[in-house]
Amino acid sequence: MSLRINDVAPNFTAQTTEGEINFHDWIGDSWAILFSHPKDFTPVCTTELGYMAGLKPEFDKRNTKIIGLSVDPVENHAKWADDIEETQGHKPNYPMIGDTQLEVAKLYDMLPAEEEGSSEGRTPANNATVRSVFVIGPDKKVKLMMTYPMTTGRNFDEILRALDSMQLTAKHQVATPVNWKDGEDVIIPPAVSDEEAQKKYPQGYRTLKPYLRIVDQPK
Repeated sequence: MSLRINDVAPNFTAQTTEGEINFHDWIGDSWAILFSHPKDFTPVCTTELGYMAGLKPEFDKRNTKIIGLSVDPVENHAKWADDIEETQGHKPNYPMIGDTQLEVAKLYDMLPAEEEGSSEGRTPANNATVRSVFVIGPDKKVKLMMTYPMTTGRNFDEILRALDSMQLTAKHQVATPVNWKDGEDVIIPPAVSDEEAQKKYPQGYRTLKPYLRIVDQPK
């Protein structure tokens, strides 16, 4: 089964570095970011996990929980965490899932459902597609998906920027333009008529084209 935006994020129960969790229960009323890794003790992932630990206060401000996943056992994650702290200056301060049976990787369509075996003996190359980011809303639906190659470190500042956009547009009937950052002008979507827009934005807005109307970001 392929996973698409607005699908309900598959639920699962798994062991993590902070104990067993039921994913949907763990999310609760928060937003959540699930980001996956093909193997413990891999160089690019080491930098990513450390950066996310440093960025966690920003996600906390946005009522967003972070959870990592690697196919290796939880015990290995704990050892890896020491290396991450030593080299990156931050130790993972969020749970890390141990996906030794590849169940979550298959559930989230990062590995084929028919893939056999466990994490034992597998190399990062075997798991190359287990390098995805999923942003999940409080409604437990997938809001964003991104997958990177092993040689390209992920841009988690971009995930934070996209999260700001998704939270804003979930609350207000607006859209955000290219390279938008929090505080900048936004777009009035075509679903809002001019009459509705005039009532909604008495301060006015700019019409560049009938389908492209710009307004101050709602507070």
